[in-house]
Amino acid sequence: MSEPLTLDGIELPRIGLGTNRLTEGPENWELLKTAVDAGLNFIDTAHGYTNGESERTIGSALAPFRENLVVATKGGYRDGRPDAISAQIEESLQRLQTDAIPLYYLHRPDPEVPLETSLGAISDYRDQGTIRHVGISNFGVEQIERARQVVPIAAVQNHYSRTEREHEDVVDRCAEAGIIFVPYFPLRGQGGRVLTEVARRHDATPEQIALAWLLKRSPTMLPIPGTTSIEHLRDNLGALEIELSDADYRELS
Repeated sequence: MSEPLTLDGIELPRIGLGTNRLTEGPENWELLKTAVDAGLNFIDTAHGYTNGESERTIGSALAPFRENLVVATKGGYRDGRPDAISAQIEESLQRLQTDAIPLYYLHRPDPEVPLETSLGAISDYRDQGTIRHVGISNFGVEQIERARQVVPIAAVQNHYSRTEREHEDVVDRCAEAGIIFVPYFPLRGQGGRVLTEVARRHDATPEQIALAWLLKRSPTMLPIPGTTSIEHLRDNLGALEIELSDADYRELS
């Protein structure tokens, strides 16, 4: 079984929930409550997901947040100026119905604004206690090191999967530094004979094997497959029980 990670003393099972397609309604409220009741306590969203509905749905379903629940959101995707980031943080707080965001990412570096300036705005909210931990998304290794000079970085979120491996160096640097690496779209582009064969040997789904490969790839990996299906949510969590052998891992790699 995959060993959990910790953030601020909270144990995090190493499968989270991505919510980039989440919209308001009873079915998705039930999905979120079921996820948390099943032990999933890392939920990822962003200010811009579904025009704000993702954050509003999470707030409606789960506020006030349990002490062991980490809701992560992001801002600054198109505008990294401090006043724009501040406005998005305030709106996220309102939508999530909380006075403190457990983890807040700078969604991506703005080429027109030094990343130090953008992160400085987020750091100010951390100093006030409105943001507990800071993350960065779509950053390279050199940018990560610059960010760490501004504020402690708890998590890095980049596109990564078994078949999308541009950020191998970022995965390795995060493991070295003890930073949680959160791959988005962890199941995009999966398939093929090898994945199907390994899944058959483990009596698992190909998606479960793809997630298990990620968990074996790095000890600080925490994938966030997105779904609006309770059945798929339970299947994803089943990947935590799969132990790939070294031979399995090499074959899949």
